[in-house]
Amino acid sequence: MNTTSRERFQSTLARSKKIAVLTGAGVSAESGIPTFRGAGGLWRRYEATSLASPEAWQRDPGLVWEFYNHRRERALGCSPNPAHRALVRLEDRFRDAGGAFTLITQNIDGLHERAGSRNVVRLHGSLWQVRCLSCARVTENREVPITPAFAGSGSPDPEAGDRRFTAAELPRCPCGGVLRPHVVWFGEPLDAGDIAAATAAVEGCDLLIVVGTSAVVYPAAGFVPMAKRQGARIAEVNVEPSAVTGLCDFVFTGSAGEILPSLLDVAPARA
Repeated sequence: MNTTSRERFQSTLARSKKIAVLTGAGVSAESGIPTFRGAGGLWRRYEATSLASPEAWQRDPGLVWEFYNHRRERALGCSPNPAHRALVRLEDRFRDAGGAFTLITQNIDGLHERAGSRNVVRLHGSLWQVRCLSCARVTENREVPITPAFAGSGSPDPEAGDRRFTAAELPRCPCGGVLRPHVVWFGEPLDAGDIAAATAAVEGCDLLIVVGTSAVVYPAAGFVPMAKRQGARIAEVNVEPSAVTGLCDFVFTGSAGEILPSLLDVAPARA
């Protein structure tokens, strides 16, 4: 890591009164959560639209739930890593100093919250929430397996077609309606409230820190040019260049778990 760049970043961090952090799959990958893109990514083994779209749900909700049940099992066995914990400490310091801090995440695994992050905007929903298709109620649900029928079902293969789940085996709301994962699928719009909260966090921020994201999925990718236009400084921490690297004032290449703990260990100025 370039010492001069590190010192300049930390000076900017210490002076900032409003900070936004945007995180992607790369942060959770260090905890063992598979990414969607890149080597070994989920979407290299499965067609995204075969498992995470409204059309997939219409074709075979049991297959979709098998996929999400498998993801819940994987996430349950993972723990927050040093990058998650470094962001918690940064939030705590800025709150104590009277500053504003918002963590915007594209991840649905809940590891930021398990680490202790408080002001979190989840752009793509949560693996640990379900939504009733009848009454529209959103509830927390940490059952693994999601219903007994999914016990031991493992990782689904949409081409195999050797295991079909009946309507009676799907998770149900107390009202009797079928539950679906409360996540944003391909082809679905993001929640307007989450977009508004993320936009408010980015607007007028002094510093936007982008961690572990390819920055190709909109609208999240649009927050970087938005912040840049408004005069914010942009810092990126990633294992490889992303679609927004050219817009960044500070670029730190490597794993977030190795870089963030010492990089963010800066006392902010009092608001």
